[in-house]
Amino acid sequence: MAGFELVIFDCDGVLVDSEIIAAEVESQLLTEAGYPITPGDMAERFAGLTWKDILLEVERESNIPLSASLLDAAETALDKKLAQDVRAIDGVGAAISRIPGRRCICSNSSAHRLAAMLKRTGLDLAFGDHVYSAKDLGEGKTKPAPDVFLHGASQFDVDPANVLVIEDSVHGIQGARAAGMRVVGFTGGSHTYPGHADKLTEAGAETVISRMADLPATVAALAEWSELD
Repeated sequence: MAGFELVIFDCDGVLVDSEIIAAEVESQLLTEAGYPITPGDMAERFAGLTWKDILLEVERESNIPLSASLLDAAETALDKKLAQDVRAIDGVGAAISRIPGRRCICSNSSAHRLAAMLKRTGLDLAFGDHVYSAKDLGEGKTKPAPDVFLHGASQFDVDPANVLVIEDSVHGIQGARAAGMRVVGFTGGSHTYPGHADKLTEAGAETVISRMADLPATVAALAEWSELD
């Protein structure tokens, strides 16, 4: 195989700078519900998880019953704020254009949110219909489960071992590694925190970059290294 047969991108925090926006909205709702937490702590602990999974984890940890209305409240508030404020990660469009071969998006965000964010940032043209939401696969299929990554690979009839994933969260990296894929960690989003790169490495990323400008060379180097194995 010359290079990777498929490159899979996470969306939030990799293509669009949305994780910090989510952390701000969700930390405010949790604080108002009796679980004080800062946006920074939200990003460090829960980036990559769905809001539903975050609420379940907070309930288990704190024994604070969280109203089901928080599910809809966060979705509504976040959709509104993302529509106004979300931006593409610096340099991501140019980086994508320099990586040859097939690509897709595998995300925990809903299909409608992905479509809105990609259209706003102009990144929809780079992926076409190859945008996959773990939420469409059924209950229990969101990251850190590997299902969405395996689904993405299956759409191209590609062996997971020949896939490279770009991820910014521990949960995403765990899912990609469970799918048998190789992973590059990314820490260039506004939600990054001290020790972020170390956590991604510990979760299974082969290398970690903080600038999208470095991604094409990183993908090429990893592909060459694979060829030499």
